[in-house]
Formats: sequence, C-alpha cells, structure tokens
Amino acid sequence: MISALVLLGVLVAVFVGFNIGGSSTGIAWGPAVGANVVSKTTAAGLMSVFFVVGGWTVGRNVIETLGGRIVPQDEFTLVASTAVLFFIGLGMLIANLFGVPVPTSMVATGSIAGLGAAVDALNWEVLGRIFMWWMMTPAVAFWIGMVIGRYFYPYLDLYFRLRQSHGRLLRLDRSGRIPKPAKGQNTTNRELLGVFLILVIGCYMSFSAGASNTANAVAPLVGGGTLDENPAILLAALSVSIGGFTIARRTMSSVGDDLTELPLLGALIVAIVASSITTFLSWLGVPISLVMATVMSIVGLGWGRATRTATAAEYARREADVELSISALTAETPEMVPSMGEEEPSDIVSGKNLVNPRAVGRFVSMWIISPTVAAGLSYVFFAYVPIF
Repeated sequence: MISALVLLGVLVAVFVGFNIGGSSTGIAWGPAVGANVVSKTTAAGLMSVFFVVGGWTVGRNVIETLGGRIVPQDEFTLVASTAVLFFIGLGMLIANLFGVPVPTSMVATGSIAGLGAAVDALNWEVLGRIFMWWMMTPAVAFWIGMVIGRYFYPYLDLYFRLRQSHGRLLRLDRSGRIPKPAKGQNTTNRELLGVFLILVIGCYMSFSAGASNTANAVAPLVGGGTLDENPAILLAALSVSIGGFTIARRTMSSVGDDLTELPLLGALIVAIVASSITTFLSWLGVPISLVMATVMSIVGLGWGRATRTATAAEYARREADVELSISALTAETPEMVPSMGEEEPSDIVSGKNLVNPRAVGRFVSMWIISPTVAAGLSYVFFAYVPIF
C-alpha cells in the first residue's frame, strides 16, 4: 500500500514536471508553431517523445548529480525529497511571477544545496564545479553567437534564408493508383528543406530539454530510493507531456509571437547553439538551464551581426561603437555580402529593438535570484523546522 507521504512526493514531482512541460515546450516549439510549420498538438506530441528520449539517455547523468553528488543519497528521506521538490516548484513560481523564463536546473540545484548546507552534508567541490559552468555558459553562448553573427550570418542568410510561400506546404497527389505526398503549388525545395530543418531542430531542443530537466522533477525521489530511476524518468516524461498539451499552448503562442520578427534562420541558429551547449553539459552531469544558453546566444548573434559595420582594428582604436540590439538580423542581405567595415549602421538597423537590454538584465538577475531564494528557503526549512 502506497503511503500518503509517497503519494504527496509523487504529486509534487508531477507538479514540477507539469510546469517544466509548460515552459520547455514553448521554448522548443514556439518558433515552429509561430511559423505555422506544426500545430500545437503535433508540437506537444513530438516534445513528449523526444523529451523522454533525452531523459532516458543523457538525463541519467544529471539525475545522478542532483540525486547523490551534491548531497549524499542518505539525506534524501521521503520528507526531505518532498520538501526539496516543493522549493523547486516555488522557485519556478517566483520566476513566472516576474515573467522570466524559468532556470529550472539552477533552482533545483539551489534547493538541494540548501538541504546539504542545513545538514552539513554539502559537497562544496561538486557545487563549485557546477557554479563554474554556470558562470561560463552565458559567456560561451554569447561568444559562439557573436562569432556566427559577425563572420557567418550574412552568408548563411544569403544562401539559406527561409522564406515561406503562400498556400499549403504539401498536398496529396492522387494522379497515380496510390496517393502520395507532393509539394504544394508554390512550395520550393528550399522551403521544404527549411521546414524539415525546423522540425529536426525542434526535436533536438526537446531532446536537450529532457536531458537537462528530467532530473529537476524526480532526482530527489530517485536519490532517496523512493522511486527507481526508470519509473521516475517515465513519470517525469508523463508530467511534462501533460504540461505540453495544456499550459504550453499559451507559452507556444507567446514565444511564437515574440519571435515573429526574429528571422527563422536566426531562431534555428540559436536553437542549435543552445541545445548543443545544454546537451553537452548534461552529458557531463552538470545541471544547466536551456533558457540561459538560449537568451545569451540570441544576444550574441545580434551583437555580432551589428559589429560588421567596423573592423576589429577600428574597435580596438575606439573609432566605432555598437548598439546592443539584434535588430540587425532583420536587415536584408544584398546579393554581394559587404566586407567587414563596409556597411553603415543605418544599413542594418531597422529600428526594431528585438531584445531590450533591460529585459536581458532582468533575465540575468533572476538567474541569480531564483536559485539563491530557493537555497535560502530550503536551508531555513531544514535547519530550523523541528521535524529535522
């Protein structure tokens, strides 16, 4: 017979996974939904499939870190595991109230670290390595985006710009005995390839989300032995799937609308960079936020594109300035890509500031505030509540 406390722990884990599904599905599939490539229902279904694949493979490494390396497994009693999951959910709520994408992995790490500090069982070496990666990830994502934006984006935009034609993408060809899919009346081969790439990248982001976020919903329960790893991964995937089919419908619309002015090519580049960074760190067992890499690669890509108006020597002599904006990504690329320093700022700035520096500052501050608040509340609870 399942005890009431076990049931409560499972329900809290489902609640955390439900919220992860709402936010992660929007990030992974918002651009595709906004571009009318897939429906919200199809996006949620693909998210469910590839999330469980990511959790079942790479995600086990992160479960091991959160469930036994930061704090010893014997500290994850059923009550402690349930409380930790509660603080993870509370940290997500705080970020949601501020309208900021939730750094779930960071909140989970903070909540577990609070437990470890309260019972004097925190592995500071492991936590230090995780913190080091947290410091490096925004810089690496920004740098990669900047390099692509400055040196490669105009050429990619010239040869691989994704344009959508009017009418249906595919139709059913009934000219033969067996109906078969065929291109729509106005569909080009490039458009068809672009749609295929959008679907592939959406699946890749779903895989990356599963690799990094599965542990956030179930690691404390696995670490304490309340749930075995395989059933826990399936539980996380199921709860994320429920969130994807319900509350994610709003987040997919929100992300899709927010990115309609961001070229689809730019969105694909950002998705590849952010997902690759997140998957690599998850493979290393580092709990990391997909949101962190996504936001900073967007900023880096736009900043790099905007810096093409001057050479490196001119920047070194402080003869040129660059505005922190990704509006440059909306500029039309001429048939002959200008060399570095040949463009005028007025040629690439459309007046549409797609990323507000204040918003970026709010994101970064919440990446610090959310795990700190979660760690503080967790510490106070485990240190001073009489049951502990």
